[in-house]
Amino acid sequence: MSLKDLVRSNRSYRGYDHSVKMTREQLSELVELARLCPSSVNMQPLKFRLVWEEEEAARLQRETRWARGLPDMVLPHPGKEPTAFIVICQDDEVNDSLNRFMKDVGIVAQTMLLGAVEMGLGGCMIGNFTAGSVRETLGLSEHMHPLLIVALGKPDEEIILTGIGADGSTNYYRDAQDRHYVPKRDLKDLIL
Repeated sequence: MSLKDLVRSNRSYRGYDHSVKMTREQLSELVELARLCPSSVNMQPLKFRLVWEEEEAARLQRETRWARGLPDMVLPHPGKEPTAFIVICQDDEVNDSLNRFMKDVGIVAQTMLLGAVEMGLGGCMIGNFTAGSVRETLGLSEHMHPLLIVALGKPDEEIILTGIGADGSTNYYRDAQDRHYVPKRDLKDLIL
């Protein structure tokens, strides 16, 4: 699969096939990809908490809030939750500037998601959570700061990339068949 195909297949999935469970080994492979990524000043302050056991995944799922753009819809739908998570944390014993490494967080999250697509899986970056509550739920030490949660599993929904309509809205939406539409700007509108 070409890089462009991987990127095109890497969507923010909000529905998963619960019969396909991820393993610690698969999650470790994704963290290995993150480990190889560049890091600002090569500081490498990010640490990764793997969540794949069913009870712990369910507890973490309750700490997350999804699809802010669809406030009247509960996503994931019951029974369609992800089967695993990787919680990207910053270790403040390595560096305590939480804003400084946010670009590193994006780089490693995208890299892990591309790796998931290559495995025939998918995921979603989740930033809508309360860090202290996630820290407590997972029993993390006080010097670990959850910055982003990456939900993972076997996607079980249809996501359609579409052009932006006449109204100019980039808001994603769902149709009556629960297909998820993601408007994208044209390439000609992005290059200055």
